[in-house]
Parts: sequence; structure tokens; C-alpha cells
Amino acid sequence: MSVKIRLMRRGAKGQPFYRLVVADSRSPRSGRYIETVGFYNPRTEPSTMAVNAEKAIAWLRKGARPSDAARVILEKTGVLRQWQESRAKATR
Repeated sequence: MSVKIRLMRRGAKGQPFYRLVVADSRSPRSGRYIETVGFYNPRTEPSTMAVNAEKAIAWLRKGARPSDAARVILEKTGVLRQWQESRAKATR
């Protein structure tokens, strides 16, 4: 089973709101997921992003792969940098 960290679309037509979720790669975009790790709202000015860093890093350690959009959100919130630093410390 391949696990991905990706965006799940919520909201009405023309009013998107996204949840950052951990899901099996075979499940549909807005279908079944394992856990929610954050959210992204592109409709606010500036866009709102929030990620639970502990949950996201735990899933990255377990081998979850972020999608392209999820990777951008993880980079902007600093979670990806924290994960890379913890990996560097573990290999020393």
C-alpha cells in the first residue's frame, strides 16, 4: 500500500477549501482517507495554510509521499524543512 499526503477538495462549487490528508494512493481525490494533517484555504487574502507538524512529520517518517501541491504547502509552512533536519540529525 502506497500512502500519499495530498489535498482533498471540500466546499461548494466555485468556493474550494482543501484538507491536507494522508490517504492510500488508490483512493479517489475526495474519497476515503486515513488522517487529516492540515488545511488550505485559497479564498482568503492571503491564503490560509495550517499543518499539524507532528502528524505530518510522523507520516513522512513512515514513508508517506507528498503530492506536488502538498509538497508546496509543507515547504511554505516549514514542515518539510523540519523533517529534513530531523533526518540529517538521525544519520549523524
